[in-house]
Parts: sequence; structure tokens; C-alpha cells
Amino acid sequence: MKYYQHFHKAPVRVVRISKQRFKLRLKRDLLILKVALAQEKQETKEMLITYKRYTQRQASKQELKQANQQFGDILKGLSLGVVAVLPFAPITLPLVVKLAKRLGVDVLPSSFNQPSDKQLKQQAE
Repeated sequence: MKYYQHFHKAPVRVVRISKQRFKLRLKRDLLILKVALAQEKQETKEMLITYKRYTQRQASKQELKQANQQFGDILKGLSLGVVAVLPFAPITLPLVVKLAKRLGVDVLPSSFNQPSDKQLKQQAE
């Protein structure tokens, strides 16, 4: 009788564990997205401040260069928003990102690019 209960409960246990794993992965991914969006928000505020200072001739060339890079990130985000509105977006969006990586084109804003271990080591040096 014990063996019957063990084998009978095993699939149920597997389903429960799978659900928990999915929930944890979803929470982790949503937290990563939240952090990336918060970083984009902060960078965009800094960009607007820099452009305001530029109109008053108080911004340096380095600040203006960073502001222009952030403006490019905003345009990248808008282009992904257009792709997200199209039909079959859950299929096309990952394909667009993967195809762009293979071609060497960066379509994601800089805050969504997770640095690899190699890049982190280079930044530390």
C-alpha cells in the first residue's frame, strides 16, 4: 500500500514543484525588469537635465555625448514597442532580438543588456 501511495503522489509532487519553480522564475524575471526600467527612468531624467543645461550653454561635451546615447536608447525602446504591438509579438520579439545579436546590431536599450562575467572583470580592472 505504501508503494501505491508513493507512486500515486509522485506526479502530483512534480506538478507542484514545477509550479513553484515557474513562480520563482517569473518573480525573478519581473524584478530584473523592474530594476532595468528604474535605471532607464533615472538615465532619462539625467538626459533631460543635460539637454536643459546644454540650452543654457552649461553642459560639457562628455555630458552631451552621454545624453545622446540615452536618447538613442529611448529610440531603441520605442522601436521595440512598435514590434510588440504587431501580431504574434511573443514570437517575433525574441526572434528580432536574437537575429539582431547574430548580426551584431544592438536593439535593446543599454539597461536591458546584462553584462557577462568577462565584461565585469574588464570593468573592475
